Amino acid sequence: MNQFTQKVARAAVTVAAAVTFSVSAFAADISGAGATFPYPIYAKWADAYKKETGVGLNYQSIGSGGGIKQITAKTVTFGASDQPLKPEDLDKSGLIQFPMVMGGVVPVANIKGVKPGEVKLDGATLADIYLGKISKWNDPAIAKLNPDVKLPSTAIAAVYRSDGSGTNFLFTTYLSQVNPGFKEKIGAATSVEWPSGIGAKGNEGVAGMTTQTDGAIGYVEYAFAKQNKMTTISLINKDGKVVEPKASAFQAAAAGADWANAKGYYLVLTNQAGADSWPITGASFILVHRQPQNAGAVGDALKFFSWAYKNGGKMADELDYVAMPANVVTMVEKTWGEIKGSDGKAVWMAAK
Repeated sequence: MNQFTQKVARAAVTVAAAVTFSVSAFAADISGAGATFPYPIYAKWADAYKKETGVGLNYQSIGSGGGIKQITAKTVTFGASDQPLKPEDLDKSGLIQFPMVMGGVVPVANIKGVKPGEVKLDGATLADIYLGKISKWNDPAIAKLNPDVKLPSTAIAAVYRSDGSGTNFLFTTYLSQVNPGFKEKIGAATSVEWPSGIGAKGNEGVAGMTTQTDGAIGYVEYAFAKQNKMTTISLINKDGKVVEPKASAFQAAAAGADWANAKGYYLVLTNQAGADSWPITGASFILVHRQPQNAGAVGDALKFFSWAYKNGGKMADELDYVAMPANVVTMVEKTWGEIKGSDGKAVWMAAK
């Protein structure tokens, strides 16, 4: 072998090693897609998990609708949705779901001269704004709820999620529960036909559009409102009490969640009773195939979720999410036993 041939051979080995490293590094990453609602906490968990284990998380924050499509098409290891799938839909698609974290959707506004939490609304009035029945901030219906606030005559620009999302589902479910007209004309779903307003994609888009538009009102996951220092609106809950969006209010709403009797973990937490309950509280769910094509990848994902359950509570608190209670985690990990590879063995047991 001459000198030139030796150099080529060495280069080939180097390239092969680089390709092998690249493929193995990519394979180590856990792939998921879906809800924007839990994205801030998933990102924080992923960063901490990679530092501890070297395993990364490639999560596409594309909305619950996109997450359901991608897991159904088997293009990701897991999907994430804030709209829980009904048991019959899980069975049809060969999926299981489990709750990962809970949090709150909050109305945010851009009203000159108004401070965060200064304006309060009840659900029926908020629904009428999105129905287009209330078009100015000094409308008598809003003024009646806020006698001590100087409200401008500014036109209201209702900002809504244009993409299919679990945030849409939670928001429209709540408005449908408290306003019969909203239920009849718009209804509750991940994607609905809004009569008017401005559409924006993702929590990021709604937060940005609301911040940029004078007189705007929107709805986002609380972490986005907090991180962007947005003006939040207080709500009058089912018990007739004025509540501000914060972790303790989300926890109060989540306290009554009966996960043990929720078949397939199908449970919606909006409009919960309790003096301290935030009315637009919800859980975010993970979706995986009951019989995955790549059992090893699902095993890696379950390791991450188990780690997050065990170590992610403090990080969740810091972003005002609500961690799942220990008894629910025990139920969930038992459910993981139903996920089996092509050899019929439980993926979770093999991964542990």
